[in-house]
Amino acid sequence: MTMLGLQNDRLEAIITHDELMATARSIASLQLPNGMIPWFEGGHCDPWNHVETAMALDVMGFHNEAQRAYRWLSLAQRNDGSWHNYYLPDDSLEDAKLDTNVCAYVATGVWHHWLCTDDLGFVALMWPTVKRALTWVLEMRKPDGTILWAREVDSKPWDYALLTGSSSIRHALHCGANLGALLGEHQPAWRTAADAIDIAINTNQGAFEPKDRWAMDWYYPVLTGATTGVDAKERLRSKWDEFVIEGRGVRCVNDEDWVTAAETAECSLAHAAAGDIERAKELLLWTRAHRTESGAYSTGIVYPNRIVFPADECSAYTGAAIILAADAIANATPASAIFLDSAVID
Repeated sequence: MTMLGLQNDRLEAIITHDELMATARSIASLQLPNGMIPWFEGGHCDPWNHVETAMALDVMGFHNEAQRAYRWLSLAQRNDGSWHNYYLPDDSLEDAKLDTNVCAYVATGVWHHWLCTDDLGFVALMWPTVKRALTWVLEMRKPDGTILWAREVDSKPWDYALLTGSSSIRHALHCGANLGALLGEHQPAWRTAADAIDIAINTNQGAFEPKDRWAMDWYYPVLTGATTGVDAKERLRSKWDEFVIEGRGVRCVNDEDWVTAAETAECSLAHAAAGDIERAKELLLWTRAHRTESGAYSTGIVYPNRIVFPADECSAYTGAAIILAADAIANATPASAIFLDSAVID
């Protein structure tokens, strides 16, 4: 199932199906024989961005490559259900830390794969991996329901939760529960845990370590469905001027004029989730400044001098975010519902 519905007026003059296919091919070209997708050739791989690239490949019909990516995750999973932060192409570790959001995202990816393919057999194959991962994540809950963000191997976890990470985790918990429902293994405790995170996000953001400098803390509660409706639109409106350079994109941090295409595309996704398709289209259009002839995207540009930073870096996860935003704006595949529809299945 590919983006057959892509050619519509929502993406007219922004990006074409052929251009998105070139981006997908640039991601697929990085995939190693073991299924790992590094950020760039010779670079490291983290499980969260690895899943995002697999999701983008599925949107564009590269289902075999996406399945290989998920199989690598299954093989790399630790016995306790977690993954390390950064793996190198030879499967050695660059960073051994265990991050709850990094480990939860496999559930989002596998649910997305199901929406793209209707492949129940693959869901059943990946279910033990998903179940172990979310079980480990929920062992890191605080009494208020938020999720501690990380720990070093064989050490106590850090003593605080992160807003962006917790927002992504609540999304993953619902996706995991949806997978369980497909297989007749209902997980009401996962939905309850997600609801507790939502309460904290919408009523007590003091429960999270302050990261106000970072754009992701601005839009992630909307992108992941924790904040919806009028509140979502108000949240996005409230910090637009702080994080957005008009005509350029979204600053990664509010005190630097470093625009990143991934944050710009994710902010586009958040606006699509909030129902503001015009803003979503505008943001996606601005990412064209990062596009290269191969279809890959440079990670960031520093203004006003338009300096590509990191120099010469095109990152797979950036191209993946572009594809996912385009899918959401066009509502082109059933998988776009993962960001557009906050309803749960059970």
